[in-house]
Amino acid sequence: MPTPHDLALPDAAPRPADVAPARAGSSAVVQGFRRDVQGLRAVAVVLVLAFHAGLPVPGGFVGVDVFFVVSGFLITGLVADEVMRTGRLRLGRFYARRARRLLPAAALTLVAVVVMASVWLPVTRWRDIAGDVVATSLYVVNWRLADRSVDYLAQDAAPSPVQHFWSLAVEEQFYVVWPLLVVALVALARLRGRRVTRRGLAVGVAVIGGASLVWSVALTAADPSRAYFVTTTRAWELAAGALLALLAHRVARLPQRALVVAGWLGLALIGYAAFALSGATPFPGVAAALPVGGTVLVLAAGIAGPGVRPLGARVLQPVGATSYSLYLWHWPAVVLATGLAGGPPPTSALVLAVALSVLPAVASYVLVEKPLHTSARLRASVGRSAVVGVVCTLVGVVAAGLLLRAVPGTPDDVAAPGAQVLRDGTWQGPDPTTDLHRLVPALADATLDVAELYEGDCHQNALGTDPAACTFGDAASSTVVALVGDSHAGQWQPPLAAIAQDEGWRLDTYTKGSCALTSARTWLGTVDGPYTQCGQWNDAVVEHLLADPPDVVVTSNNQIEVVGDDGARLTGPAGDAAAVAGLQDAWARLTDAGIPVVVVGDTPWVGFDVPECVALHEDTWAVDCTVPADVPERRSGLAQQRAAATAADVPLLDLTELLCPDGSCPAIVGGVLVWRDVSHVTASYVRTLEPELRDWLVPLVAPR
Repeated sequence: MPTPHDLALPDAAPRPADVAPARAGSSAVVQGFRRDVQGLRAVAVVLVLAFHAGLPVPGGFVGVDVFFVVSGFLITGLVADEVMRTGRLRLGRFYARRARRLLPAAALTLVAVVVMASVWLPVTRWRDIAGDVVATSLYVVNWRLADRSVDYLAQDAAPSPVQHFWSLAVEEQFYVVWPLLVVALVALARLRGRRVTRRGLAVGVAVIGGASLVWSVALTAADPSRAYFVTTTRAWELAAGALLALLAHRVARLPQRALVVAGWLGLALIGYAAFALSGATPFPGVAAALPVGGTVLVLAAGIAGPGVRPLGARVLQPVGATSYSLYLWHWPAVVLATGLAGGPPPTSALVLAVALSVLPAVASYVLVEKPLHTSARLRASVGRSAVVGVVCTLVGVVAAGLLLRAVPGTPDDVAAPGAQVLRDGTWQGPDPTTDLHRLVPALADATLDVAELYEGDCHQNALGTDPAACTFGDAASSTVVALVGDSHAGQWQPPLAAIAQDEGWRLDTYTKGSCALTSARTWLGTVDGPYTQCGQWNDAVVEHLLADPPDVVVTSNNQIEVVGDDGARLTGPAGDAAAVAGLQDAWARLTDAGIPVVVVGDTPWVGFDVPECVALHEDTWAVDCTVPADVPERRSGLAQQRAAATAADVPLLDLTELLCPDGSCPAIVGGVLVWRDVSHVTASYVRTLEPELRDWLVPLVAPR
C-alpha cells in the first residue's frame, strides 16, 4: 500500500458571516460556528503534521479521514439548509464560495513548489513535478497518483511535493458532484409535483455511501495502493458526515448526556486509530471506520450542545482556523528537507521543516486566504469569484509549463560509446570531467529511457495475470525467441529486438513486474504479502509456451523472495534455497518439453537513485555516485541464478564486468548513464552491450 505521505485538509469551518441564521427545525444546528469543530480540525492537523515530522504517531494519517467527514457534514448542511428554505440551490454562489476559499492559497502554494523545485530539487524530478502541478491545478491529482501507485516504472519515484493535494482533489470532486446531484433531486421532485425532503436526500446519500463503502473494502483488499487515492473508495467518508447533517434535527432530540458520552467515545476512537494504525494497515477499507465513526460521534455531540468541551479550548482555535494553510505548506517543506538531505533525513530535521513551514502558512492565511475569502467585493459578485478561480487555476498550469520548458532533453548530436570504452581498453575509471549536459540519456530523461515493451503496454502490472505477449523483430519468422521474466528481464528487450531483426528471428516478450519465471510462491514487498498473481501469471505463460513452443526461452530476474509454509516471508539461506529450487522447477517444465532455457545474469542493484545522485553531485558524482561492486550484488538475483543454472545445467551469461568494471559500479560509462533508477539499467546502456549478448545467444538458437 502507499505510505500515507499523502494527506490534505479540507475547507475550514464556515465563518459566522457565512452561516444561515438559526431558526427552529433548520439545519442551523449544523451551520452555526462551532468551537468544537474548529478544535477537531486542530487535533486532526496536528496528528498529520506530527506523523510527517516522524514523531511516534504511526496512524496520524487518519487526520484526513476526520476532515473528509467534517467537510461532508458542513457542506451538506449548507446545501440542505438552502434547499429546505428556498426550494432550490444556487450553484453559482456555492461554487464561487468554494473558489474564493480554496483556490488562491492553493495557487500560491503551487507557485512556491515550482520555484522550490527549480532552485533546490534535482532536474530529474522537474518533469514529474510539472505534471503533478497541472493535475493538482485541475484537482485530479488523486487519480494521477492512483495510476502511479500501480505503475512499476514509478515505484522508486520520490514523493511529489504536491502529493498532499490528493485529498483536496477528492473533496473538490465532491463539491462539484454533490450539489449537482441535489439539483437533480430537486428537479425530479418538482416533476412529481413535490418538494425535496431531508429524508429523500438522506436516502440518496445512504445509497451512494453504502456502495462506496462496499467498494472501498473490496478494492482495499485487492489493490490497497490504488484504493488509498481514488474518490470512489473515499466517498463514503464524506457521505457519513453528509448523512449526519441531514439527520441533525433528529440527533438534536437525543439526551444531551448521551451525546456527550458519544463525543468522548468518538475522540477516543480517533486517538486509538492514530496510534494503533500504521502504514502497513490496509487502508481505507474497514480500518477507516475507526476515524470516520469517531468523527461522526464527535460532531453529533455538538449538534445541540457544546460537544466535547476540551475541543473548544482557546488554544486550539487559531490552529483550527489556519489548518488549511498549515497543511498546504508543511508537506513541501518535508519534501524539500528530504531532497536536500539526499535521502531520509533525521527526525530532528523533519520536525524543523514542519516547524518552519508554519511561517509561510500563517502568512498565506493572513495575506491571501482570509482576505479573499471574506472580501465584500468578491462575495457580492459570482462573476468576480469565478474570475479568481480561473486565474488561480491558470497560475498553476502556467507555472508547471515554465518548469517543464526548463527541463533539458537528451542531445541529438551525441554519439556516446558506452561499454565500447571497456572493450577497447580506453576506460580509465569514472571521469569527473564528463560534460553532464551531453549525457545519454539526459538526467531528466533517465526514467523515460526504458525498453520499448513499456511503450506498447506489453509489461504486465502487479495485479494482472494475463501473459500480455508482444512481438518484436521479424513477426513472420519461424524462429522464435521468448523473453520471460520480471522487469530485470524486460530491460534486455532493446538489444534482443535488434538481434532478432538482424538474424531474422521473432522475439516474443512475456514480462511482469516483480515476477520471475519461477514455480516458487513469491513475496511482493510493495504489499508486504504473498504475490499470488505472480504464480497465476507464471502458469499462464508456461502453458502458452508449451502450447506453442519457441526455439529458446531467454530469462532473467531480480532477487526472488519466497513465502514459507506458514505464509510468512522466508529469509536467509532457507529463502535462497527455496528461490533456487523454484527457478530450477520452472525451467525444468520447459526443458522437459524440449524447449531450451538460457539465462542472462541479473544486473547489480545499486540501492540509490543514480540519476538523482548525479544531479545532486554534479561536481563529485564520480566519487559520490560510485559504489563497490560487492554492495549492489547483495540485492542482485545473480547468486540465485548461478546456483540454479549450475544445478540445472542451463547456460548463463554474466555481464557484471561491463556494468561494474574494476570492482566498482560507476554511474556513467563512456558518456552513457548506466542506471535509470536504483536497479534498472538504461535502455541506452543496455544497447551498448548488444555485441556480448549477440555472440552468446546466436549459437544457442537452433531453428527447429
